[in-house]
Amino acid sequence: MLKKQLTLLFALVLSSLALAVFAHQAPAQTKAAKASRFEGRVERIDKTGNSLTLRKSGGTLEKTCAYDSATKWVSQYHGDKKVNDIDASQVKEQDYVICKGSEEKTGVIQATLISKRLSHSQ
Repeated sequence: MLKKQLTLLFALVLSSLALAVFAHQAPAQTKAAKASRFEGRVERIDKTGNSLTLRKSGGTLEKTCAYDSATKWVSQYHGDKKVNDIDASQVKEQDYVICKGSEEKTGVIQATLISKRLSHSQ
């Protein structure tokens, strides 16, 4: 009987410690910006505001992708392992791009990487 009570007490203490640890970590996770990835066609380029407006393929959903001097720009053929470094001037309207970065509360993605997807010529 005493053994069952001690086991139950130990389980209760262990579960309350685990709950306290997870409760303590939860606020730190919510403060971090959400990692985000969005891909689509470039609808608009705002060079003064350093942003691209992308429209998801086959839909009407649009997202703004903001960039700065720390943003890495690359181009790559679909399925190819070779990645080419480019600059912002090489991305034009109607190009297909993938924008990776952190999404702000406003829904704008602050890009760390913008990848222009290239088509193979026939």
